[in-house]
Amino acid sequence: MMSSVERMAEAATSRMIERLRARGIRDESVLAAMQRVPRARFVEDGLALNAYDDTPLPIGFQQTISQPIVVARMLEILLAGRASLGRTLEVGAGCGYQAAVMSSLASEVFAVERIRGLIEAAKENLRPLRLANVRMKHADGMLGLAQVAPFDSIIVAAGAPQIPVALVEQLAPGGRLLAPVGDQSTQQLVLVERRENNTFTESRYDVVRFVPLLAGTE
Repeated sequence: MMSSVERMAEAATSRMIERLRARGIRDESVLAAMQRVPRARFVEDGLALNAYDDTPLPIGFQQTISQPIVVARMLEILLAGRASLGRTLEVGAGCGYQAAVMSSLASEVFAVERIRGLIEAAKENLRPLRLANVRMKHADGMLGLAQVAPFDSIIVAAGAPQIPVALVEQLAPGGRLLAPVGDQSTQQLVLVERRENNTFTESRYDVVRFVPLLAGTE
């Protein structure tokens, strides 16, 4: 039997999903994945009541959890026309929320985060969910994870003037990479696809605003 807190979280999640539908999210697999993950688990206790609002929230270390519409939209773009995200690299794991959502859309999720305190918090957030296909690593996301590449999908949760070459090189044939590209005032979601003949195509989507993608670890 669910507790009253669990029932409230389930109701709040359902309202969030309906708002996402109203804003144009159509991929039912993305919506179902977001329905499964209790978003309040990934924010500070004092912000739990705001966890399901369509707004970014602070998660410490001058980082934020992306608003639900951005998470849904990025996953919808990355998944479009495919049954699965396949082997997926997430650059900028943050609090672990997006990795948890992707766990039911991908065969494997490798999530990297440059801030040690944040990756440790993400591991704690994820532990009760027992997601066997999610692996977290403290690493420089600009370098990707060459030791376990290639990836069918790469999603970048931080903005940069250009997509790091190392990430593009780690795409598998037929793979897709989605990242916010631009300066701090204007960023746009850019989708890079690696064709089977080893050529690349680029498509541009929504205007967004993310924290900057930085090199190194701390």
